[in-house]
Amino acid sequence: LKNMNRKHTIEYYIDLVDKLRDSNPRIKFSSDFIIGYPGETDKDFENTLKLLNKIEYINSYSFIFSPRPGTPAYNLRQIEHNVSKERLILFQKFAQEVKMKYRKKLLNKKSLVLFENKLKNSNEFFGRDEYSNSVIVKSRKDLKGKIKTVIIEKANQNTLFGEIDDQSLKKE
Repeated sequence: LKNMNRKHTIEYYIDLVDKLRDSNPRIKFSSDFIIGYPGETDKDFENTLKLLNKIEYINSYSFIFSPRPGTPAYNLRQIEHNVSKERLILFQKFAQEVKMKYRKKLLNKKSLVLFENKLKNSNEFFGRDEYSNSVIVKSRKDLKGKIKTVIIEKANQNTLFGEIDDQSLKKE
């Protein structure tokens, strides 16, 4: 959108993403999305969905535009709230599909995880992989503060579940 005062085009952005991927094929992307920014057309929204699919964001954070006093956008004509809400619901549905497609590719693969803490009342530990995905594993050993290789067995919308790779435990 021109009225968002961005200094780049979508083509420039996609070209930059392609260059980053050429330089590091393992790179992944996350982004924030403002839905219903003043002046957003149906075509603009469709292009946002196309971008979501093209870039394959592993995480996206989306919200409806909210005018902030003192900002240039504060006095712009707002999109009808029900239109913005419908778009947000559709965007989040598509974003979830992209995220689950990515997570399914992780099943039965190894991932390095830094464990942060033990879950209350269980033998489960919570950590994050190198892409900041939440990972939970069962362990009788204290994993807090340790980096372990985990074989991902299951995934849901928010969390990956796995088992410590035996080779990872033998290195202790």
